[in-house]
Amino acid sequence: MPLRKSDGPSFFDLLTKQAALLVSAVDLLGSMLGSLPLERVSLRDKLHEIEHEADELNHALTKKLNMSFVTPFDREDLGFLAGRLDDCMDYMDEAGDLIVLYGLDDIPEDVATLLAAQINVLVRCADQTATALPGLKSPLDLRDYWVEINRLENEGDKAYRHTLTALFDSSLDPVTIIKLKDVVQVLERGTDAFEDLANGIEAIAVKES
Repeated sequence: MPLRKSDGPSFFDLLTKQAALLVSAVDLLGSMLGSLPLERVSLRDKLHEIEHEADELNHALTKKLNMSFVTPFDREDLGFLAGRLDDCMDYMDEAGDLIVLYGLDDIPEDVATLLAAQINVLVRCADQTATALPGLKSPLDLRDYWVEINRLENEGDKAYRHTLTALFDSSLDPVTIIKLKDVVQVLERGTDAFEDLANGIEAIAVKES
């Protein structure tokens, strides 16, 4: 059993770095919609690199948990936050991968606009998270963060439903509709993952109050 405080970056530093990478990832994802096929491949590869970097941070935090006797919050809570940050990243990476693998080159303008609206919700979730996480040492001060993320998740739900409606009402062939539906659903799961993260921070704040 570990009986010492581990060296290296703090738990807060590792979580903050994970959050910052989400901003870079969603920026790449947003750029993919309006890019040419070859450019999309390059952007997808960069997105994979960021996802790998985030995985390394997640592994480092898990290792630190195993080596630390004293932790700032419950181990389960720190692991939960790291896991939800990882989920947010994984869903964005998956969405970028699907856009390339499915060869979604000719997305109708109205559908592309709605997809962009979904991604815009993720952009704001990522920005809010990257801004909030440096203040995690005082979780009670982050109330505005989890309230805003919950509001954005509701906005994301509406964008999700509107995008699905537009897809099913479009004249696209059934296979393309299925492909786009997969992307739309992954984007929605990404928004849900941000809400799970925010709810986890709120739960920690309640424990610490």
